[in-house]
Amino acid sequence: MKSHVKAVVIGGGVVGCSVLYHLAKAGWTDIMLIERSELTSGSSWHAAGGFHTLNGDPNVAKLQAYTVQLYKEIEEISGQSCSLHLTGGVMLADTPERMDFLRLAHAKGRYLGMDTELITPSEAKAMFPLMDETNFVGAMWDPVEGHLDPSGTTIAYSKAAKKLGAEIVLRNRVVDLTQQPDGTWNVVTEQGTVHAEHVVNCGGLWAREIGRMVGVELPVLAMEHMYLLTEPMPEVEEFNKSTGREMIGVLDFKGEIYTRQERNGILLGTYEKACKPWSPVNTPWDFGHELLPPDLDRIAPSLEIGFKHFPGIEKAGIKQIINGPFTFALDGNPLVGPVQGLTNFWCACAVMAGFSQGGGVGLALSNWMVHGDPGFDVWGMDVARFGEWAGLRYTNAKVRENYSRRFSIRFPNEELPAARPAQTTPLYDTMLANNAVMGDSWGLETPLWFAPKGSEPKDVVSFHRSNDFGPIGEEVRATRERVGVTEIANFAKYEVSGPGAEEFLNRLMTNRMPKTGRIVLTPMINEFGKLIGDFTIAKAGEDRFMIWGSSAAQKYHMRWFEKHLPKDGSVRIHRFDQTLVGLSIAGPKSRDLLQKLVDVDISTKAFRFMDFREMAVGGAPCLVNRITYTGDLGYEIWMAPAYERLVYNAIKDAGEEFGIVDFGMRALLSMRLEKNFPTWFRELRPIYGPFEGSMDRFIKLEKNDFIGREAAAKEQAQGPKLRRVSFIVEAADADVMGDEPIWAKVGKDYGTVEKPHGYGAPRFDTSGKEIRGSKAAEGASAVRGIVDGDWRVVGWVTSGGYAHYVQKSMAQGYVPAALAEDESAGLFEIEILGSRRPARINVEAPFDPSGEKMRT
Repeated sequence: MKSHVKAVVIGGGVVGCSVLYHLAKAGWTDIMLIERSELTSGSSWHAAGGFHTLNGDPNVAKLQAYTVQLYKEIEEISGQSCSLHLTGGVMLADTPERMDFLRLAHAKGRYLGMDTELITPSEAKAMFPLMDETNFVGAMWDPVEGHLDPSGTTIAYSKAAKKLGAEIVLRNRVVDLTQQPDGTWNVVTEQGTVHAEHVVNCGGLWAREIGRMVGVELPVLAMEHMYLLTEPMPEVEEFNKSTGREMIGVLDFKGEIYTRQERNGILLGTYEKACKPWSPVNTPWDFGHELLPPDLDRIAPSLEIGFKHFPGIEKAGIKQIINGPFTFALDGNPLVGPVQGLTNFWCACAVMAGFSQGGGVGLALSNWMVHGDPGFDVWGMDVARFGEWAGLRYTNAKVRENYSRRFSIRFPNEELPAARPAQTTPLYDTMLANNAVMGDSWGLETPLWFAPKGSEPKDVVSFHRSNDFGPIGEEVRATRERVGVTEIANFAKYEVSGPGAEEFLNRLMTNRMPKTGRIVLTPMINEFGKLIGDFTIAKAGEDRFMIWGSSAAQKYHMRWFEKHLPKDGSVRIHRFDQTLVGLSIAGPKSRDLLQKLVDVDISTKAFRFMDFREMAVGGAPCLVNRITYTGDLGYEIWMAPAYERLVYNAIKDAGEEFGIVDFGMRALLSMRLEKNFPTWFRELRPIYGPFEGSMDRFIKLEKNDFIGREAAAKEQAQGPKLRRVSFIVEAADADVMGDEPIWAKVGKDYGTVEKPHGYGAPRFDTSGKEIRGSKAAEGASAVRGIVDGDWRVVGWVTSGGYAHYVQKSMAQGYVPAALAEDESAGLFEIEILGSRRPARINVEAPFDPSGEKMRT
């Protein structure tokens, strides 16, 4: 065993071996994998071995598609078979709501490069004759599904890595990790200490324990998972013989089960409601190639439905029941990337779908480590997406909820209840008393909308407009016409101070820093010129700046800030989190209201648009920004939590004469649509350049040499390939939710239509002929339904909804730049729940396009 290496990968499951292979492939050959026992000794060896490309997050789906395509490569390099069975599979819907979900998934597939197809239950039965089709209303077929040999696949990764120069050390547990002053690591093992520049936690069932060695409590929990194998079934053998092919995989939402052929029988697995964690506090180090006792009673309800839906399986004998632990994060997606607060400590864990995602995780992490960027939008997997509130008990509750809902529909307006409330502001009880429907915003309870008095404050979950539609409309109209107040504690808040603060921020941000008492809006881009942040920055005093941004990105942004801090101590960063809370008042009467609460002049000339002041509001010391996300006249008022009730009550009392209303986050998001304002993590993400994101006026290329300036200048000079645009949609009773395909009637005049950025839709030349042969990692060849006569899928929706004041259904999304300013009717359609609705680009904001109201 070497004593010094560039990187140590801890854990010899499929994910650890994939990371090792991809690092070696990227050129890091001085690397070592250390495994406490044998390869696949955790979860990998007893996995069901299924794989698929579909995922609720399109960016994760892209990496899953890469994983599936990778298997042939590692077989060729290693000489080890993965025993790949590409059978295809169907998802079965038993209700109209589940069929709507499949329509959404099918629509996403149009621009992801997936060859999915909506089919009838009878067509599904032809491929899986064990089912009773009368239990279902429809299905979706995906040809890129199947299964493989888990152990063989893991060995193939490991052999391929070793051929490229990597080292693997088995039967050698890591017992401690200590970081040196220079940021390197001592990896203490049973066989000695290895000095490494980088450490990667691929610990699987022990990832939590590895994290604790460096003082990190990762939000991961192992759950018991059962599947059964039947005895050989004559029906299966007859199907194989008569068709010459294997039975497909099947996912049954109602039964919470999945099935596939295993030899001459069937494998049937469940994600039962009565789920059970395994070792919820500590994972025993001596657990190895062992299984847990089966518990058929726990999965009996799922089996009962399964046998009704698949009567052919009910008659089969059970040969074996597998019950083994798998690790999950709170939302079911992996935890990948560098851990904020540590140097060169990386995670690739909680990858419960290791044979669907392991290759993509390895690729993204190796890119990140070697090149400084994952090369993909991996926010859905980033370890930084959870905050300190995601502790052990919170994690245990949320993982159980996620496991039990594995095959449940998540509606766009559905808020899940487990582990809530985790964080509350001083106004929580007041909001409930005001009949607020609360939502979870990065662990914080936040008002979404206010139900009318006398009605139950509860969402009726739906893919269509629901019971919040009317009340949100009232909140918007009252705010636009009079004045409204909303809580904005869910924003991120930072203070950057010190003699180097301004130079530091000018280096990080694309816009110039403001003068004292003024505010700027500014994106932040990485060295590759991609959007990684969007901030409001106020200069509060000499060498002191206040910054506001997205709450969900707090650890993500702190990681970036810390990476670029000067080493001379000239800059200090403080993250407030919930030690600073806020209220926003907006609407034409908001100045009149605020003037009653302050003892200074806040007239138009005295307190201009984009001004910042420290002043007492209702007697409480506050920070006040003359800006709001509504795009109207308004103010953001920030204070310590101890003063929030005082300030809120003063606002409500003073606002009574103006007809003040409470409004929630959904009304705020509706109003931002009317202004064509983008949102972080929907419109503004690390796969888009600043000019693609239509952030041109905030990019000051002529200022200092900020991070990403060269890449941004190149994008501007060459012209962005895509553009963020706003649409008005002729919707029916459902609005866009995000990730819907955008169709265009494209002719020769527009030239080449590039495939959607980072996704897998085909490209077309000027004659309309499809350009085939794109790489599988970028989306495979032509997909069924991407072309319809003169219509092509040319882009995708990032977000949208109903803009209540202008009474329009609206959407934002990305289309080829050549189409971005064409406001012609009849050019675009957006697919909503399987129906293509006419849409028209709206270049000017439909509400106050000149910005006069917010500057008044």
